[in-house]
Amino acid sequence: MRFLVRDRILGFGDDYWIEDEQGNKVFLVDGKAIRLRDTFELKDTRGRVLIDIHQKMFALRDTMVIERDGEPLATIRRKRLSLLRNHYRVSLADGRTVLDVSGKILDREFAVEYEGELLAVISRRRLSVRETYGVDVVRDDADPALLIAVAVCVIHLAEKERED
Repeated sequence: MRFLVRDRILGFGDDYWIEDEQGNKVFLVDGKAIRLRDTFELKDTRGRVLIDIHQKMFALRDTMVIERDGEPLATIRRKRLSLLRNHYRVSLADGRTVLDVSGKILDREFAVEYEGELLAVISRRRLSVRETYGVDVVRDDADPALLIAVAVCVIHLAEKERED
């Protein structure tokens, strides 16, 4: 499954659509600009909130939290020792499952893996539309909304780190 995400050109607080390969709108990323912490909502085409994404307020490192129906789903933070490439760790709420995100985050060229198995590839390659990147969900049993939320969070964290 491939989804196309238009990069946020104007920055935080912008809303943008995520489309499927046929150009149909599938998800809306709704940025909430007037909040104390960075907050996004991933909505379906009817406006129902599927996933809430927000910055954890009191954390030593920048951390984003993903929630579904008010329940924690995942926590994302940069790995401590990642010198050559950007590495982020996604800890799912079950406490046992950890996803690894690595690659060139700011270039939109990275992968999401679970125990060495590829779940999704985020890439700008082979896309003719400018300022767009693809989220290719590799496994059929993977949760596309969660993987898109992970991509949105990781890119947001990397951009914040670059600004600091």
